[in-house]
Amino acid sequence: MPTARYIASRLGQALLVIWLAYTVVFVAVQLLPSDPVTIFLSTDGTPSAATLEAMRHQYGYDLPLWQQYTNNLLGLLRGDVGYSLASGQPVGTRIGSVVGSTLQLAGGAFALAVLFALALTIAAVLAPTSWLGRRLRALPPFLASVPVFWLGLVALQLLAVRWGVMSLFPDGSFLATVVPMAVLALHVSAPLAQVLLKSLDGVYAQPFIEALRARGVGEARILFAHALKNAAPPALTVAGVTIGTLLAGSIITETVFSRAGLGALVLQSVTAQDVPLVQGLVLLTALVFVVVNLLVDLLHAALDPRVLRSTRTQSASALAA
Repeated sequence: MPTARYIASRLGQALLVIWLAYTVVFVAVQLLPSDPVTIFLSTDGTPSAATLEAMRHQYGYDLPLWQQYTNNLLGLLRGDVGYSLASGQPVGTRIGSVVGSTLQLAGGAFALAVLFALALTIAAVLAPTSWLGRRLRALPPFLASVPVFWLGLVALQLLAVRWGVMSLFPDGSFLATVVPMAVLALHVSAPLAQVLLKSLDGVYAQPFIEALRARGVGEARILFAHALKNAAPPALTVAGVTIGTLLAGSIITETVFSRAGLGALVLQSVTAQDVPLVQGLVLLTALVFVVVNLLVDLLHAALDPRVLRSTRTQSASALAA
């Protein structure tokens, strides 16, 4: 199991990344040609100076930059990420009203992606013929090259328009829920399967595999009892990295399948130039990415104790230097 020092180190790194993400977002907003209030109000015409002044004061954009930075950072620590210019609601409340649908889609797609990657990997390794194994290994690059929106449109065309087995719009049915997840999962499963297959090739090249075969252990037992566990850590790392792809794909998939979620909210906030809401969505994405990768690091250390030994060796080397 990961040691307390390793957990504290990874937790500190995660907090640092979140703080840097907040700082980058804050600086990016300051680089805009004018403040968010002016940008938002300019979409409806030319606002009066009094209106601009009142709105700037209400949202704190009339304060010095250092004070805006500090106030926003302290608010972020309390879970307060400001107010939406378009609706007047707290950004957290606005995001919270739709994030459940996106988390359902992304979580279901991730679970299906892991199942797809495992099934494809197992089928390729245990294929009865080398010809079939090579064909199965060629599937991940093909799936990675297929755009999510194109696959979603094809699924809608076949299932909703041609065959009529599902609605064009979400109606709560089984297919309306599962098909968007499967469309996103096929794309996300590709890098997982590629890395897992490559990692398995390295494991199968180890001497202990030949020793197991010499003892008469079957290929299926070698795969499930020995090889998969040793090949899993690199795939876990890729799983954490693909979270960004998963969130981006969720937004596209929601748009294609007309699902309410973060995808529609992103489009609305960008169209309305609601900068505080866009900031909140960017910070949410960074937070999810950091938390997932933190969990992957801890699980990696639990599966492979060499990670902890490597960390201790690096720390000792740094102290000696």
